[in-house]
Amino acid sequence: MDLFFSFIVPVYNRPIEIKELLQSLSLQTYGKPFEIVIVEDGSEDSSQEVVTAFRDKLSITYLTKKNSGPGDSRNYGMKRAKGNYFIVLDSDCILPPQYLDAVEESLSKKYVPCFGGPDAAHESFTVVQKAINYGMTSILTTGGIRGSKAAVGKFQPRSFNMGISKEAFEKTKGYGNIHPGEDPDLTFRIWKEGFDTKLIPEAFVYHKRRIDWHKFYIQVSKFGKVRPILNRWHPGTAKITYWFPTLFCVGFIAAIVFAILGNYWLILLFALYFIALFVHSLVLHKNIVIAFLSLIAASIQFMGYGLGFLKNTVLMALSKKEPQELFPKLFFKPNLQRDK
Repeated sequence: MDLFFSFIVPVYNRPIEIKELLQSLSLQTYGKPFEIVIVEDGSEDSSQEVVTAFRDKLSITYLTKKNSGPGDSRNYGMKRAKGNYFIVLDSDCILPPQYLDAVEESLSKKYVPCFGGPDAAHESFTVVQKAINYGMTSILTTGGIRGSKAAVGKFQPRSFNMGISKEAFEKTKGYGNIHPGEDPDLTFRIWKEGFDTKLIPEAFVYHKRRIDWHKFYIQVSKFGKVRPILNRWHPGTAKITYWFPTLFCVGFIAAIVFAILGNYWLILLFALYFIALFVHSLVLHKNIVIAFLSLIAASIQFMGYGLGFLKNTVLMALSKKEPQELFPKLFFKPNLQRDK
């Protein structure tokens, strides 16, 4: 198959991020033409000036629309893209120069209509960004469950770094209006249409995640809150591993209670786990500060996801309302705008 790639990037008030992303795209070693579609999702701080500065280096289509969320904005861009294979990126990603070469080489060896790539921490990241990246990708946290070669079940691409063919997009109608959770929802529908997915380890991106601890907690809490909705929509995809963060939270509370009562065996198990996290992060980063912060990142990740998952699982079990009615803040209204 003769592939023509179109990068699809929704952006919301992040011109600095777009500048860094476009700079990395201009340094690709890929020898064939490719397209970039920037979708300005109702931003007040426009990226148009940044895009204009790169027009002599890159083939860019710049679209604007009213705010309707990242999923709808990706669909908006894919409907207007010229390529036959779309690569969806978050605006806070930076690509290594060999990214597109790795994608084409992998797809030429084994073609799939949908792939995902991992994320890595760039050397320029802050210690907090590196710690959060560790929490989101480590084999010792839920990062090891949510997507890797060793993960349980088939690989589920994530939309910060996800490829989807035009055929698969047209069959599935693209992303839904739930957010977050729009990427696993799309993956499940891709599988239902008979398409396969895979991980391309070499097609990694540097995912900056410009967030602080509070924003990180809110983010992972939302991840936990949408999972019960996805389990209802796609019951065959529910896994016992989705309960791990909740069980971690419950177990940690129980460990503290037991310790107060003079029984220390459970708290010792948690201590051993945190020691393993610290040592693993220290070996990877060779930085004691990042290793310590990785403990905070992992704790926030388990707590936010676990409690969010438990809360919405209970609410859905007790209510007869549809998820859109029960959790309106997790859904965007579809966009009906046209290009300006």
